Amino acid sequence: MSSLPSLNHTAPQAAGRKFHRFPIDGSVRLYSGNAMWNTRLLDLSLSGVLVERPPDWNGAIGHRFRLDLRLEGGVLIAMGVELARIDDEEGLGFTCVKIDLGSFSQLKRLIELNLGNHQTMTHELSVLGEHDNAL
Repeated sequence: MSSLPSLNHTAPQAAGRKFHRFPIDGSVRLYSGNAMWNTRLLDLSLSGVLVERPPDWNGAIGHRFRLDLRLEGGVLIAMGVELARIDDEEGLGFTCVKIDLGSFSQLKRLIELNLGNHQTMTHELSVLGEHDNAL
């Protein structure tokens, strides 16, 4: 089993968010049709990711993409994402709309290790379930 990197995190209340966000180094590949962009991960949460905007970016809010995230130690997390926001200073914010069980397990484990608190993780999973049921 590969080791997962340790992260610092931002509490969700800091920005009116529902999930803790973790700044982490990772490489990201975004796919849409025949287009592909390489970029860098800025942070991630149970609900999505923030990446650096690639120089040749031409995606639009609401469009869906495939995202492959590679972390230190070879950990790969793949998900279907939807572009939620574009910010020249902060980057591209994506919401996770589809993730396979293996990738979700890796993401959950990474966040769980860095939260260091089982109750907080249980709460975030419950909020994620409420969000999914509202869709």
